[in-house]
Parts: sequence; C-alpha cells; structure tokens
Amino acid sequence: IGPVKNKPVRLHDGTLLCPSSGEKTGWQVFIERTRDLGQTWSRTGPLEDPHKLSPIQPTVLQHDRNTLQILCRSKNSGRIVAARSTDAGQTWSPIRKTGLPNPNSGIDAVTLDDGRHVLVYNHTGKPKDKWGGPRTPLNVAVSKDGKTWQAALVLEDQPGEYSYPAVIQTDDGRVHITYTYKRKRIKHVVLDPDELELKAMSDGDWPD
Repeated sequence: IGPVKNKPVRLHDGTLLCPSSGEKTGWQVFIERTRDLGQTWSRTGPLEDPHKLSPIQPTVLQHDRNTLQILCRSKNSGRIVAARSTDAGQTWSPIRKTGLPNPNSGIDAVTLDDGRHVLVYNHTGKPKDKWGGPRTPLNVAVSKDGKTWQAALVLEDQPGEYSYPAVIQTDDGRVHITYTYKRKRIKHVVLDPDELELKAMSDGDWPD
C-alpha cells in the first residue's frame, strides 16, 4: 500500500523504502520497498504483535548506508516506539519504547544533510480526547544518533489540537514543517536548523 502518512526514503541503491502500517487486524507496522518506482513491491511481515505496543505510522531515520531506524506512534505505551535495521531495511530489531512521550498521535522526522535528525511530535503521554490524546504541546527535538534527543522548539503550547506533522529539508538547508492547527487550518513553519537552541531532556534516552 506504500507509505502510510510519512514519506518514503531513497536508499543508496535507489530503492524506495516506504514506512507502512495497517489497522484492520490490530495496529501493526510493515516496511515496504520498491526498486522500480512502484511497479513491483516487497514488504516485511508485521514488526510487532498488534496487541502489545500497537505501533502505526512509522517515520524513517537514515544513519548510514545500511543502518536505519523507525520511530512510530503507539496506542498502548504512552511513548514513541522504535526499531533499527542494519541491513538497509531487510530485517528489523524488536520494537521498543523510547524515552519520548506520545499521546497516541502522529509524528514525523527527517534526517538532515549534516546527519542530525529532527523529530516533530506532541511531548505528552496522557491521552484524553476522542482522537487519542490532547495533542498539545507540539514540539521539535533534535538528535545526533536517534537515541538521545534534545528539545529544540515548542511550536504550539495552547489548548487545542496540533497534530499530524510532516517535516522535510529543502535544498537551501531549511526545515519545513506542516501540521493541523486545531483541525481547522494547516500551518506551515520554516526553520533554520543551525539556529535552534538545544536543551537536554531528562527522558530523552532509550536503551539499546
């Protein structure tokens, strides 16, 4: 079915790796790939028992030619969950909780040209409303390794829903973020990643 919510990434050999997921038989994540721009496809089996952490909507970080990481929304954990691959996405480690909170809301991330990773997410783990969580505040975090994250920016912190972010980096180095603004509008924010003021987060680590 191709990428679900979040964008595909192009690997060094030209393969498009698509972070995918399903909800019909329980929430579960798949990784799909195409070598010929969508004419033929292959995919992994589900990376997680749908009744455990219940992950969906993965986003992909690229650490090197063969080392990849996914970060996912999770229904059951109150945390962003993650897995790693060391063979360019063919096989994956078990999905584990990270130290980053998640109120069962969508996330997105991008690997920058300088190797850092930018994540956009709701920094709260307390679901309260009918969509799965308060979805405020909406935050930006930065990491060099995908394990230890630093707080970079609070995009929104007022009551309301700020959700379903998408993030890319353009050729001029700027980072573009879009997200729903109170489910009434779509907001577009442009950042210079070199000007972000980073702060340590006490719960920003997750175990190997």
